[in-house]
Amino acid sequence: MNAELSRLAQAVSEPLKAQKETVAVAESSSGGLISAALLSIGGASAYYMGGGVIYTPKARFALMDIPREATVGMRSASEPYALLLARTVREKFGATWGVSETGAAGPTGNGYGDAAGHTCIAVSGPVEFALTIETGSEDRLANMEAFAAAALDALLRAVQPI
Repeated sequence: MNAELSRLAQAVSEPLKAQKETVAVAESSSGGLISAALLSIGGASAYYMGGGVIYTPKARFALMDIPREATVGMRSASEPYALLLARTVREKFGATWGVSETGAAGPTGNGYGDAAGHTCIAVSGPVEFALTIETGSEDRLANMEAFAAAALDALLRAVQPI
């Protein structure tokens, strides 16, 4: 676990625990790093409900029960798809928050024309938003870590009390 992921996970865990809120994760090209970071913090069972690496359409159906019809006209690695994943994982786990990530870690882009280093992240809960990240890098591991950090940062912005 890199230091930045550990720092962000610690920062996210504090308001989640203090507010007695929970999170569920649906991630793709970050390969489980978002969940691993959240679970690396002692006391994670107070806020982490579960999640999965939703890497293929088969996984999307088997793990999230999202039928093909729900994604008609929507492509993965897009903000609408990231929002669908975040909403669905939140609902499935009965969590306060759902966070999702879907992109192309590299070293090549995806079949939709997105370059390596492209991902979309969404947070769903009392506030909801999606964003697109472009690292400009073909370094798969660095992109995976950057995607996980961006997702944790987005979740932190959502859960911090104003």
